[in-house]
Amino acid sequence: MNHETQFIKTDRLTVAYHRAGRPGLPRLLLLHGDCSSSLFYLPLMARLEEEFDMVAPDLRCFGETEPLPIDARRGLRDYADDLESFVRAIGWDDFNLAGWSMGGGVSMQYVMDHPERVERLILIAPLSPYGFGGTYGVDGKLLQPEGIACGGGTVTPALIHALQVGDRGFAALSISRTYVRQTYLIPPDRMELFIDGFLSTKLGEGRYPGDYTPTLLWPFTMAGTRGVNNAMAPMYCNLSGIADMKEKPPILWVRGDQDVVICDGSICDVCHLGRMGMSPGYPGEAFYPPQPMLSQTRAVLDRYRNNGGVVDEVVMHSGHGPFIDDEDGFVKALRAFFEKRR
Repeated sequence: MNHETQFIKTDRLTVAYHRAGRPGLPRLLLLHGDCSSSLFYLPLMARLEEEFDMVAPDLRCFGETEPLPIDARRGLRDYADDLESFVRAIGWDDFNLAGWSMGGGVSMQYVMDHPERVERLILIAPLSPYGFGGTYGVDGKLLQPEGIACGGGTVTPALIHALQVGDRGFAALSISRTYVRQTYLIPPDRMELFIDGFLSTKLGEGRYPGDYTPTLLWPFTMAGTRGVNNAMAPMYCNLSGIADMKEKPPILWVRGDQDVVICDGSICDVCHLGRMGMSPGYPGEAFYPPQPMLSQTRAVLDRYRNNGGVVDEVVMHSGHGPFIDDEDGFVKALRAFFEKRR
């Protein structure tokens, strides 16, 4: 396939994207996650180019798409509106939508806003329907005060520094490489491609990770109103309404059994880190329990199923990127889903 990045100007912003396959095949749109880009999908797209007509756009603040600031008070709607403007610009009316991690959250928001466009929905290690951080219980109750333990201030400074300096060193202490290795069980020959995607993240208060409000309460930060991570804060981002949609496309939920990012006990959840003794001042699980991300997703998708929808779940022996860590297994699951849901 041609790896050259393409660009298109929509009525909202200029979007960078990759394309593979050919017209006339089933349409598949691939959305990447946080701290990544469409580059993460290139190997999969090369594998599937005889089976699908595929596009993989860079979300704003990632890759080469115009890095406009994000109004986090809209949750993930800036991204969902960007996606709608993109598919109109490339001339797609209906298609299959796959979203990974944060992209899974964007996909849920999009399908709620435009259910008539999405034929099938593939959620790959998706963001909890109750956002990232700041909630407890399977029904996504908000920690108090609202906005605590989530948002732009919860990202480790070392990760931000690695992005600032473009750290791609080969030393054992390279934060970029450590992050990628801890998160994905990737083939060594693809490491540089994924480091490129990771380092494409655009920093700033309106970009990644976003602004925050200092507080005297542990963890001494509350979510702000701008930027990527604040758009996933639970008081702005609640996608649980997907279970109550009238039109319900079939869902394939693919997750890894070794996922350390989206799980019940995420290494990115400051409350879990506090429980593990890695965040000084943690007041205890009785006050700030970790977010059960996986259990929250299961509860909402069970409601989706109970309300008449179809959900197929596939658990793979992988980390946070099932399509990266076990490409063969992911392709097999995707083919089976399409064959079953013709």
